[in-house]
Amino acid sequence: MNWDRERTVEDSALQAEIQAAGPIPKHIGFIMDGNGRWAQERGKMRVEGHREGIESVRDIVKAASSLGIGYITLYAFSMENWRRPQAEVNVLMDLLVRYLKSELDELHENNVRMLAIGKLNALPKRVQRKLFECIDIMKDNTGLNLTLALSYSGRWDIVRAVQTIALDVRRGKVSPEDITEDLVSSYLLTSEHPDPDLIVRSSGEMRLSNFLLWESAYSEIYITDKYWPDFRRQELYDAIRDYQKRERRFGKTSQQIAQDSANSGIVGRILDKFKF
Repeated sequence: MNWDRERTVEDSALQAEIQAAGPIPKHIGFIMDGNGRWAQERGKMRVEGHREGIESVRDIVKAASSLGIGYITLYAFSMENWRRPQAEVNVLMDLLVRYLKSELDELHENNVRMLAIGKLNALPKRVQRKLFECIDIMKDNTGLNLTLALSYSGRWDIVRAVQTIALDVRRGKVSPEDITEDLVSSYLLTSEHPDPDLIVRSSGEMRLSNFLLWESAYSEIYITDKYWPDFRRQELYDAIRDYQKRERRFGKTSQQIAQDSANSGIVGRILDKFKF
């Protein structure tokens, strides 16, 4: 099923309006929180919240692809989540395999490239097999980069990167003077990704929960009170509209940002004159 062709006229117009209103984030990270509470408040088993949360994933992936967002990272399962009751962990692993099986063809048809970050060897073997199969099938696609953070911890990835750098220093491949922010970034599992422009968290909690800690140093953060099962494309559009209203200064003043923008415009006009 082609996602662009299945969009409604109203949704296409809404996306065009958002694209014209300002910059679209190149990379959005999602902390998908609130599945269990969504279910409990409705008198349902927690697993029903996780199932409904998958419907939100489907809708957000389709909308992000149509908007031209280059990367989304879904915080699907943290290292801390292994502490949950074993029955719930088993259900989450089953749902992950079912999602990968059911969505593979459609994701591939729509040019999505799948990636995964985290301590993947901690996942059950059946999950690893299906995950790596999907990654391999979609590895040459050039559309939306969909990254699943599984058995993931931001602190763990930073520690792992530092340990690897230390080994390379011992081997003589790197000297201490070579260690810069860019070098550390290159050792992280997210080295292929641009840093997230926007981190979206559902359920109203005001914390990063160990998600992309290094990479989100200058990310804009958007918090919604809606639980993840209620987070669909309209909520994504609200998050992007909010992002478009913000001024990203990266330590500079507003005046400097305005001057940089003006200088960029001047350079662009000069270069345009020399185009053949």
